[in-house]
Amino acid sequence: MKTLRTPDECFEGLTDFPFDQNYIEIPDGEGGSLRLHFVDENSKAAETVLLMHGEPTWSYLYRKMIPIILKAGHRTVAPDLVGFGRSDKPTDRKDYTYQRHVDWMQAWLERVDLKGITLVCQDWGGLIGLRLVAQNPDRFARVVVANTGLPTGDMPVPQAFHDWRKLSIETPDFDIGAIMMMGCLQPPPDDALAGYRAPFPDDTYKEGARIFPSLVPIDPDDPAAPANKKAWEVLSKFEKPFLTAFSDGDPITGGGDLIFQDRVPGTKGQPHTTIKGGGHFLQEDCGPAFAEVVVDFIAKTPS
Repeated sequence: MKTLRTPDECFEGLTDFPFDQNYIEIPDGEGGSLRLHFVDENSKAAETVLLMHGEPTWSYLYRKMIPIILKAGHRTVAPDLVGFGRSDKPTDRKDYTYQRHVDWMQAWLERVDLKGITLVCQDWGGLIGLRLVAQNPDRFARVVVANTGLPTGDMPVPQAFHDWRKLSIETPDFDIGAIMMMGCLQPPPDDALAGYRAPFPDDTYKEGARIFPSLVPIDPDDPAAPANKKAWEVLSKFEKPFLTAFSDGDPITGGGDLIFQDRVPGTKGQPHTTIKGGGHFLQEDCGPAFAEVVVDFIAKTPS
């Protein structure tokens, strides 16, 4: 598997992201290995919060939330998915599949050996993270889902997603900054846009970001649909605390919180919330408010 590794100098001058770099080698599925980067702060704390990003972002997305979660006394872990951030980036789109992303993060989870996890996930962080919950329910203490889902191809998706899927493959200029602008209700400042662009110095680094929308199972015959249905079988019996914290301004995932509330028993009696003033990337628009929701939820649902 041919891969690229974003040069360190591309990340120089990042604002509000002073966290140490951590790396682990994981199997690439073809006999080689991939280097995966993750933030890991306050590693001796009793509670572990796992922050999983989606597309086309990386752990930088959580820079407004990490300090608040750390101040509350929790271990805070934020990995970069393969193809994103400081993690290695396969250069062939065919190397990226939904199952491989799950397998890569499963290998990372086992290597880091996280336990007692509070999963916080958005976008593809949910599509992958919830699969990890289903495969490792004993490792997770609670779950917070925001602007995400676990599709099985049985329900229609909004036209906005079809448009996004087409754009991601066909546009000759896949500008990460422009995507962030579209997905936020408040335009991120220039230094933040530079941070989101940093992992992708040219188009050869963007194959993982481009292919992600096409990997979402929107048809029952999609190869990922059976595995997601199996994951739902586990989640439909998951009784640990499970919170929905969607934003009010996401045209793609709006209403998805009700699906979780209907199907996951752990949602019963929880203080579900709608975060005001947030677009798809609510961590960017409303990061401190979202972080406080997570901290309060942990406090109200002691392990």
